[in-house]
Amino acid sequence: MAGNITALEYEGGVVAIDSGMVRPQMAACYLLETDTAVAVVEAGNNDSAGRILKVLTSRGRQPEEVSHVIVTHVHLDHAGGAGKLMQKLPNARLVVHPRGVRHMTDPSRLEASARTVYGDEKFDEMYGTLLPVPEDRVLVMEEGSSLTVGKRELSFIDTPGHARHHFCVWDEQTAGWFTGDTFGISYRELDTENGPFIFPTSTPIQFDPPALVSSVRRMMEKAPRNMYLTHFGRVQDVQRLSKELINGVEHFAVLGERFDAHENRQQEIQTAMMKWLMERARGHGVTCSDDTLREIFMGDVVLNTQGIEFWLDRGRQRDT
Repeated sequence: MAGNITALEYEGGVVAIDSGMVRPQMAACYLLETDTAVAVVEAGNNDSAGRILKVLTSRGRQPEEVSHVIVTHVHLDHAGGAGKLMQKLPNARLVVHPRGVRHMTDPSRLEASARTVYGDEKFDEMYGTLLPVPEDRVLVMEEGSSLTVGKRELSFIDTPGHARHHFCVWDEQTAGWFTGDTFGISYRELDTENGPFIFPTSTPIQFDPPALVSSVRRMMEKAPRNMYLTHFGRVQDVQRLSKELINGVEHFAVLGERFDAHENRQQEIQTAMMKWLMERARGHGVTCSDDTLREIFMGDVVLNTQGIEFWLDRGRQRDT
């Protein structure tokens, strides 16, 4: 805990910082520390920059020590604050997927699109104005590329399925992946004696169930011990979780096909998904009230339904 900011420290120089978005421990940014340099993984929103810097300095490190800011993809809960954060880190380079570069150097289209979804008032409350990152401070990571933070090597693989501009980052030192949204969502308030609870996250556009399953399987080929999720924090027991996650992605596709021809398709999918999540959570031993559980799941149910509908309407032709 740094002041009133939740910061979870894991062995191997990894710290998860609550980005402050929406509710406590909904989204994380990470510090990856070495003797001579620090990397930040995920930038959160504009308000997250101050939180990251506060935790950084509370750990005896300086902004000048940050060599890289890595965003797994350009969705705004991961990269919306990248421009503001980079202004505070004079020696850092922004590391981004090739498909995400244009949105980081000129976020105007990304912002305009998001404003049509949220409306100006809600967008300003959640994200503020997106700031561009100068092109000469951007480092593109292709499939199979690697970089060093201090003496620590990180490697990158392309992991489509949640989004086509998504990579995941392998940290050999901790045998762990920084997973963005590829390895799903596991909120800490749903942990029980049975371990973490996990479910997939899709997206309003670009959701591709077969590609996401393939990406998860690729990650498991490394025999990881740790998965560092943006939503939220480190999980272990990764063999069990990967199977549950793949089953969940496949279930999303089944839900979509079941209700595809229904007149109230969106509502039917949302209702079925909420029921599925609630039943799984109860089976996992989660004991909070039904109202609390629905509140935890509701935002993700809405987004996941939008992702399924995108796949039904525009994505399935790529799977055949």
